[in-house]
Amino acid sequence: MGSDPPSPERTSDAEPKPLATDLQTYLCSMEAVLHTLIGCGPFDLTFSIRKPGAQVDDPEGPEYLVEFSGPDSDLLLEKHAALLQALEHVVLKAIRLDEDHLRRIAFDSQDWRRTRIEELRLIAQMAAERVIETGYPYALSPMNSRERRLIHLALRDRHEVRTQSEGMGPERKVVIHPAK
Repeated sequence: MGSDPPSPERTSDAEPKPLATDLQTYLCSMEAVLHTLIGCGPFDLTFSIRKPGAQVDDPEGPEYLVEFSGPDSDLLLEKHAALLQALEHVVLKAIRLDEDHLRRIAFDSQDWRRTRIEELRLIAQMAAERVIETGYPYALSPMNSRERRLIHLALRDRHEVRTQSEGMGPERKVVIHPAK
């Protein structure tokens, strides 16, 4: 079906591990997986893999951005970009990129990622204001790890509040607490 991923480095316990410093090696495998998934489905999509320029709105952003376009790109963004996020999850797992390096690649379509970052920062600030005014913790909706991280980063300089991730699996969310 798809091409085999490059041969991973072996550790002493013979478990395959990706080379932490050579992400470039996995880009070819990722491209092959994407071609296979898009080709097998009824999607009219194209994609490009590129290094994004430095972005002020996301200074800790990914090293590589997979951008989708085409007539079916709207489908990727329905229901809070559930299909885009699922595609990202499946592809990054398929190339066996370890957890420490998952943030180095991100998927996007129609600039959804930048818009979502702005939305999450606004949500974080509004929730922090609510916590400061009421003195009570405030739980945000469940989010994936990237989104939770953005909330933590958005509030790291707000000394009146502290953030904490709580819950398990898909129900994991950020709770904003008063700092006192």
